[in-house]
Amino acid sequence: MIGLVLLTVAKEGAAQQNIQFTQYIFNSMSVNPGYTGYKEEWFGQLGLRSQWVGLDGAPRTGLLSIDGVVDPVNKRHGLGLQVTADRLGPQSATSAYANYAFRLRLNEEDTQRLSFGIGAGVTQYSLDGALLEPTDGGDQIIPAGKISNWVPDVRFGVYYYNPKWYAGVSVMDLLSGDQSNNIFRWDNTTTDNIRRKRHLYFIGGALFNLNRGLDFRPSLLVKEDFRGPTSLDVNAMFIFGKRFWLGAGWRTGVTVFKREYGRVSGHSLSGRNSFSAVTQIYVTDALRIGYSYDHIVSRLSSVQNGSHEITLGITFGRQSQRILSPRFF
Repeated sequence: MIGLVLLTVAKEGAAQQNIQFTQYIFNSMSVNPGYTGYKEEWFGQLGLRSQWVGLDGAPRTGLLSIDGVVDPVNKRHGLGLQVTADRLGPQSATSAYANYAFRLRLNEEDTQRLSFGIGAGVTQYSLDGALLEPTDGGDQIIPAGKISNWVPDVRFGVYYYNPKWYAGVSVMDLLSGDQSNNIFRWDNTTTDNIRRKRHLYFIGGALFNLNRGLDFRPSLLVKEDFRGPTSLDVNAMFIFGKRFWLGAGWRTGVTVFKREYGRVSGHSLSGRNSFSAVTQIYVTDALRIGYSYDHIVSRLSSVQNGSHEITLGITFGRQSQRILSPRFF
């Protein structure tokens, strides 16, 4: 049922949202290719997200990524690979991206860098019409069986950091274009409606040392799809002994541009979305585990039981080499 509802919304012109992760704060490569190589060690991450638990056909997402610098001395070139699999009712998307970042050194101490990143990849979009139960049997937008195709894509990002704060801006799904762009369209009435649309991201954050063994790390993420409400994530993390992270976040929709949201949804869209509890612990110097729980406070709150997300991060090699600035971003 949820797939039919979302497909109908897409038919009316609403943008398909990009994959959503609460724990982007631990590895921002998922929202900005300029972040690639930031940790200056080879870092692998596995992430699993179950959204809107208890709601039939709700989103399920998996992520696998690895990135690092290929020149350990100068650290100018970052490389990364990211694979995601996302399923929402009858529709699914599997993506693979290769990232490259040129990391420009800004000071002699090498505590500030400006990174320009690009990612190129492909996404396989699929829609299984057999899982839908249309009320009108003659609806031409619903396929009889499963259809799928591969679509190329490019993403671009700029990322700056120093030991105290960071900021980045990126554009994802650059080749998605608007509805008038037919370059990579393969089906005007079905699978084209479930493709992710172009998104602009801004991320920023800071680090404050409160006392010995306690740091405070606030951050935010702004996501704009140029169609619906602008998404805003605000997070605050406390870091104990540089090994245990504990904090919370708030995700909401804000009005930045005047748009006719009612035409898309049929209702006035609530600005509230969810708040989250987030934690990460370093089990060893090389192994970290993260968990987050999102509690929905919108109209969906009565039909689902929140969202769970877990990540596993592993640092490979060069453990004996001292990093000049610990990687808190």
